[in-house]
Amino acid sequence: MASSRRELLPRVCWVLFLALALFSGPVWSEPQVPCYFIFGDSLVDNGNNNDMASLARANYPPYGIDFPGGASGRFTNGLTTVDVIAKLLGFDNYIPPYASTNGDQLLTGVNFASAAAGIREETGQQLGPRIPFSGQVRNYQTAVQQMVSILGDEDSAADYLSKCIFSVGMGSNDYLNNYFMPMFYNSGTRYTPEQYADDLIQRYTTFVRSLYENGARKVALIGVGQVGCSPNELAQRSSDGVTCVANIDSAIQIFNNKLIGLVDQFNTLPGAHFTYINAYHIFEDIARDPQSMGLTVVNKGCCGVGRNNGQYTCLPYQVPCQNRDQYLFWDAFHPSEAANIIIGKRSYQAQSDRDSYPMDIRTLAQI
Repeated sequence: MASSRRELLPRVCWVLFLALALFSGPVWSEPQVPCYFIFGDSLVDNGNNNDMASLARANYPPYGIDFPGGASGRFTNGLTTVDVIAKLLGFDNYIPPYASTNGDQLLTGVNFASAAAGIREETGQQLGPRIPFSGQVRNYQTAVQQMVSILGDEDSAADYLSKCIFSVGMGSNDYLNNYFMPMFYNSGTRYTPEQYADDLIQRYTTFVRSLYENGARKVALIGVGQVGCSPNELAQRSSDGVTCVANIDSAIQIFNNKLIGLVDQFNTLPGAHFTYINAYHIFEDIARDPQSMGLTVVNKGCCGVGRNNGQYTCLPYQVPCQNRDQYLFWDAFHPSEAANIIIGKRSYQAQSDRDSYPMDIRTLAQI
């Protein structure tokens, strides 16, 4: 028993440290913005795929092992980055999934994200049903019409939405579950990395413009992270299981650089305040010096199967690692709660000039 207590103590101390790090700072009597709308994939999905006949679901243990209430549909052991951001913005509760939200609940925001979703319609189709970016935008448009009815008229709804935060994190699956998956897709042979990034940005621009035309004014575009460093890609393509896959990450950087240009483009529109969150750099920074952030394992999942715990993702009721607060990755693809807290905090309040452009989410909320 004494031995068990000694083993438990470091984990308890680290959890307390993360909690203090998350909730320290200015105390707000109410949220800094009236609502927060989220678009994305499995990195931020919190239950929209739960009732789909899809392989891209996480509503079973051990997912959610450290989340209040257990498995919710989040693809991690606890909090996602947007959960962290929502708390830092001052919301009492996490932003709910669109699948279970209606009426007045819409007024504090909705999470439209769907696991396996991409910018391209076909992305992730080998995993079954999901809601691509286009579908998430349509769901948002439906929500806006409901909000117009609730608030009384379009002008009132437009004024209300102009004060809200929007975050868009799309593109990971367009590389992971499309361009670099030749078994199911031919995009890798049809396009050069530059051409593919151009195609994605063209589609992305259309969808984001639709958000703007439907009231979005404070928008954070989240860059794609280092997919080539995920346990799944390390297991398949890295000779030593440690070195990140360069051709994947270089292709992603082409897309991210174009996303920065998109921020500049949208900021020329009336009332628009767009910003870029450099998730690639933040992730790279963590991986460069993980020990300083309490992480010791960066190349394998806490829960998974095969090489790097990355050949297959976390199976139902599989026993995960015990020291999950020391893992960068929870499973074959997704960061752990410990990593999500770091990424979420730096998205909200930048720790370096490279974390965001031209501002962090905290500054965006204050405009």
